[in-house]
Amino acid sequence: MRMLLGFTALAEAGLGAVLLVYPPIVVRLLLGTEVSGAGIIVTRVAGIALIGLGVACWPGSSAHQALYGMLAYNTLVTLYLIVVGLGGAAGILLWPAVAVHAALIVLLLRAAVKVRNRTAT
Repeated sequence: MRMLLGFTALAEAGLGAVLLVYPPIVVRLLLGTEVSGAGIIVTRVAGIALIGLGVACWPGSSAHQALYGMLAYNTLVTLYLIVVGLGGAAGILLWPAVAVHAALIVLLLRAAVKVRNRTAT
């Protein structure tokens, strides 16, 4: 089961990386159509989510993989949304979404530190 979980985590994270770097190829190959505009942004966010899923599902000895997966997702999506906003594609909820994800990063980091402190003792 560990090998299967590792393979699927790697496959999903790999697909997420391709979606993040070059979404049009995935959309064209999977759906036979083109993607543009806001579709590119949403597709990249989906790619980031798949990377977070891959991190969360990577077989490991830690019972806290989901925490690290969510931390990876929130960090990457916050950074990406900041880049999108600075590039001029900002709707009314973009900056509040950045703030919410940034707050979640802080909370997840605090939880990760608590987990490390508990396991270190």
